[in-house]
Amino acid sequence: MIAATQVLGGPKSRQPMQRGRQSFNLQPLRALRAVRRLIADKEDTAQVFEIMRALAGNAIPKGYRRLLSTPEGGRIAYEHDEFAERLSDPVWLAQFGPGTVGAAYRDFIAPRGLSAEGLAEESRKIPESDVDAAHPLAWYARRMRDVHDVWHVLTGYGTDALGEVCVVAFSYAQTRSLGFAVIALAGARQFQKARLGQPYGKAVREAWRNGRSAAWLPAVDYPALFAMPLDEARRTYKVAPNTAYQAIPPQYRDRIAEAA
Repeated sequence: MIAATQVLGGPKSRQPMQRGRQSFNLQPLRALRAVRRLIADKEDTAQVFEIMRALAGNAIPKGYRRLLSTPEGGRIAYEHDEFAERLSDPVWLAQFGPGTVGAAYRDFIAPRGLSAEGLAEESRKIPESDVDAAHPLAWYARRMRDVHDVWHVLTGYGTDALGEVCVVAFSYAQTRSLGFAVIALAGARQFQKARLGQPYGKAVREAWRNGRSAAWLPAVDYPALFAMPLDEARRTYKVAPNTAYQAIPPQYRDRIAEAA
């Protein structure tokens, strides 16, 4: 845990947030440039954070206030657990037995070479990033960043191009962050341009609807969630099956690259 804290920026190394209200202003031109770069290279994860930063608006402050209004949200915010540190601790992850969310998360990230640390590093690449600031809103932004792959596990979407677009559409319904909406729409358009005869739009719309009908996941106690059986967690938090996504053959879920 000490090593993870040093890498990810522990509490002692965090600096005050440098910007005020202007940090929540929408920057559509900045977002458009980042969208174009992301379409050109879907592996350029830093552009996702650039889009999210440019179009954050008031989603983070509103989300934080909503968290405080939930039964467990006040405690979660008070404890301000840095979830990326837990996710980067192999000993902590190893405690979860077969069938649990924690085990499913391990099985999800290991073969793909994913890590919470890697995602955090990508988020730091954008100019003027305050993501590591010692501020409640920065903590909430880190929390939303760190649960991205957990939402992949809960929703059942893979890391293929379609899976990423779908989990982003799900995330927009959960957070109302305009950046998620723009990425989902841009991705859906690229799939449509591929003209492969697959119901890509249906899969993306289903993901958005599933996000709307699910419980509000930003308020979940994630360490406790990891100990739950995955099927039980999906039932508890009303995460519906992704049937439209599953109906598309795996070999067609990454064909967005041909449309770029």
